[in-house]
Amino acid sequence: MKKILLSIVFTAALASLYSFTPIKKANAAVTYTVATDASKVEFIGSKKAGYHNGSFAVKGGTISVDNGKLTGGKFVIDLASVKADAGEKLEGHLKSPDFFDVAKFAEATYEITAVNYTSATTADITGNLSLKGVTVPVKFSTVIRNIDDKKFFAQANFSIDRTLWALNYGIGMVSNDVQVAVFLFANK
Repeated sequence: MKKILLSIVFTAALASLYSFTPIKKANAAVTYTVATDASKVEFIGSKKAGYHNGSFAVKGGTISVDNGKLTGGKFVIDLASVKADAGEKLEGHLKSPDFFDVAKFAEATYEITAVNYTSATTADITGNLSLKGVTVPVKFSTVIRNIDDKKFFAQANFSIDRTLWALNYGIGMVSNDVQVAVFLFANK
């Protein structure tokens, strides 16, 4: 009888102890704001007689991080900010309806829909690139250079087919594949 009573008291004491112990909460996702002064999107477009390179500014966006891992985000690319190696003439042509038609479509957006880490610092990113009113899934690998309690930095290099967004100028003379490099910085 003493053993049963002792077991009941011990069980009650244990239950009381656990009922007043705070439950550890999982870390909530943290939002970082894209650093527009440091972030950019670079490109290289090829043609039969050579190539051109240039860049776009990143206009804004956010990155989500949970437990030190990238989990999502969205950023806006300022198409009107295009800079090209051949100067104002090429920049004007890229802004025209032949290419980006910035009078109608001044921005492009990329929204992350999934992140799959393949190593501690490398992840496959899946998302949607919206450009000229057309949204196309774009997947690429990225290297996460830094995630800490104040800053985020990642970079990616990949290729896209420009014709998927109706960028059809010069088909046969200008390559459909465009090389893209993204440098994305964000601050908490």
